[in-house]
Amino acid sequence: MRVVFMGTPTFAVATLDALYSCGHQVVLVVTQPDRPVGRGQKLNYQPIKLRALKLGLEVFQPLRVVEEKSVDRILKTKPDVIVVVGYGQILPREIFEFPSYGCLNVHASLLPSYRGAAPINWAIAKGESVTGVTTMRIGEGLDTGDVLLKRDTMIKSTECAPELSSRLAVMGAELLLETIDGLTTNAIVGQPQNEKNATYAPILKRKDGRIDWETSAEDIFNRMRGFDPWPGSYTSFRGKRLHVRWASPIGNVSEGPGEIGVSGKSLVIGCGNGSGLTIEKIQLEGKNPIKADEFTRGYRPIPGEKVGE
Repeated sequence: MRVVFMGTPTFAVATLDALYSCGHQVVLVVTQPDRPVGRGQKLNYQPIKLRALKLGLEVFQPLRVVEEKSVDRILKTKPDVIVVVGYGQILPREIFEFPSYGCLNVHASLLPSYRGAAPINWAIAKGESVTGVTTMRIGEGLDTGDVLLKRDTMIKSTECAPELSSRLAVMGAELLLETIDGLTTNAIVGQPQNEKNATYAPILKRKDGRIDWETSAEDIFNRMRGFDPWPGSYTSFRGKRLHVRWASPIGNVSEGPGEIGVSGKSLVIGCGNGSGLTIEKIQLEGKNPIKADEFTRGYRPIPGEKVGE
């Protein structure tokens, strides 16, 4: 089958690999333009571009995919199907209505839950125990197209976003191949989503990582896992930003929200509802991450001293 693949992040690589290894003819790989990063503003190749070049595939990086010249470039390849995995731009009708087998998307949630740009992060941050992947037909709405197949998985109790993303990427690749097979044999019929059950996973912002110590330790712990590695989970300490890199929730602590408790090598910060976080790894602005006991020895926090003020 002639395939145009549209994707950008590392999450999409497994699906591109699966299509290529199963013998589908990937006639074009479309990804976002390379972006300058760091102080030197050196151009950074997108993960899908790097993989496509290694596979010897043709790469197209339009600034705006809705422009007529971009649409023409994609459609002249005459794809039987277009596969989209985290591409990052809204597709025009001319593209998603062109292929005979449609324009298929691999989405990292069980739609209609967690539509949007960051479904893995928000599923963990909201304390979900189950998530999964969905294949769907792309339409004009935000992840609103007909669902084709779903596959679920448990979220491990200490799993962070990068680990879950790696698992879901493989699941999504397998599900996409099953979806294409099912469409070619007419074994799959799309099902409309129930709009009443729709929830959203907006793109992450730096402010999402700010810790609210009035909430429970479990809620803070979930957000810490979901927002790893960016924007992380941070507060302030003596006028500087302090990142909590890893901690464990506990109950029945004497410290109030944001109050520091020190006992031997143990460092606890109080949270809402009488709960607390036992800090394991922490990082002060401009410094390297260190263990809690190194932090207490080096900065000598005073019991009852508060963070986040």
